[in-house]
Amino acid sequence: MRKLIAALAVTVLAAGCGSDAEPAGPQPGVLRVLAGSELADMQPILDEAAQATGVQVKFTFTGTLEGAEELANGSADGKYDAVWFSSNRYPQAVPEAAKRLGNQVKIMSSPVVLGLAKPAADRLGWSGKRVGWAEIADAAGKKAFTYGMTDPSASNSGFSALVAVASALAGTGSAVTAEQIGAVTPALTQFFSAQTLSAGSSGWLSDAFQRRAAGQDPGAKVDGLINYESVLLSMKPAEPLTLVYPSDGVVTADYPLTLLTGANDDARAAHQKLADHLRTPDLQRKIMTTTQRRPVVPGVELGTQFAQRDLIELPFPATQQSVDALLSAYFNKIRRPSRTLYVLDTSGSMRGDRIESLRSALAGLTGADDSLTGRYRRFRGREEITVLPFNSVPGTPRTFTVPEADPQAELAKIKDYTQGLEASGGTAIYDSLKQAYTQLGAADPDRFTSIVLMTDGENANGSDVGDFQRAFGALPVESRRIPVFTVLFGEGSSDELTTVATLTGGKVFDARTTALAKVFQEIRGYQ
Repeated sequence: MRKLIAALAVTVLAAGCGSDAEPAGPQPGVLRVLAGSELADMQPILDEAAQATGVQVKFTFTGTLEGAEELANGSADGKYDAVWFSSNRYPQAVPEAAKRLGNQVKIMSSPVVLGLAKPAADRLGWSGKRVGWAEIADAAGKKAFTYGMTDPSASNSGFSALVAVASALAGTGSAVTAEQIGAVTPALTQFFSAQTLSAGSSGWLSDAFQRRAAGQDPGAKVDGLINYESVLLSMKPAEPLTLVYPSDGVVTADYPLTLLTGANDDARAAHQKLADHLRTPDLQRKIMTTTQRRPVVPGVELGTQFAQRDLIELPFPATQQSVDALLSAYFNKIRRPSRTLYVLDTSGSMRGDRIESLRSALAGLTGADDSLTGRYRRFRGREEITVLPFNSVPGTPRTFTVPEADPQAELAKIKDYTQGLEASGGTAIYDSLKQAYTQLGAADPDRFTSIVLMTDGENANGSDVGDFQRAFGALPVESRRIPVFTVLFGEGSSDELTTVATLTGGKVFDARTTALAKVFQEIRGYQ
């Protein structure tokens, strides 16, 4: 089997330098920034800013929850000079992370709102009309429309939407508390019953929405998205979007460029110089036209693309206890549960460290990983998990259903089963993938149904990728709506796994440069 070169670098340098697997040590004129991936669209502006200020920004992209964890556990200490997330609200709710946040300078803003395809907005009577979250939740509960949203443990836009709806439905005028979540759970369940598309990032979510609208993705079309206003304004879907700004308020991302308390004097000076430059009127206007985010400096006029000028800001939970309670209720009670079939390579090439990595990754999903990220990416109450190991032929699938109450016994069974996986034999990828579709049948309308395919080698037994493409095309429509999230590991074929992911409306994840356990956690945001 031929070895493939990793295609994805861990870090991206946004201001004219090369990429590094790990950030280099402190350098004069270089600001090492741990940032949300959506800030990649700031690269052209930061390129120009480097010429004007002499400050080069070196980005390492991560998710909001992962970033908060890096701050809290100290692994960001000395590696980064600053963080730049869409919001600091979650890190500020985690005491060990909050104490590492220094000077915070807001650069731009974007509220999280609902974007609906115009025919759906017209059908609901919401075009040109202000509606509140309660009315939106009522329509969602009646299945009057469907929408997509990011996983609130993986992306700030999904987290902000969850907070906005919960705060508005609580109706107290203050931040929702852990004690109030039980009272609003029925209304939240009604609201999230209309969510039919989930994603770990705002970018993939908007791309999937547009592919489905254009008929380029086998997934069912979705009426709308809950996302950043900036993302919705930047989209060019087949049908124009109507943006709905709930009358009772929104949660807004304010993108604070935040110095870390351990930064040295050079980094402090670079941070101040860059922040001052980005807040000049000319740069604020450039950010607005380039990224569709709102200016934060008084006196800079809003562009005509912003239909709603004045926004009501909803309060945000102030404690980690409230945040944790809301996320726990969302995953275990409120949102529609997942139904996932894992097609796992246990061929002879997986012997040794590879099969151990697979066992460890699966154990983490059963609760063995008690990190901040691990707590929200594990298997959840009401979830159905099927494991289909394969080598020269498909193995026997084993299905587990995690109960909402007292899930530990079933999670222990999953852990015991997966720890017993052994490596031997050949590699029948596509026979196994076809069996996975047979096992699942049609997509369940009341669950997020998906397949995860992990392999460390090229197909050596049974049918090939062409056979799978033909078999997939012959499946009933409802079966073709089940996406495959493929995981590159070892010498897995990048071309073939990309073909499978694209054909089925899934996504490719690369575990050749990232720990398999982290990749399995990342996939959870799409399930």
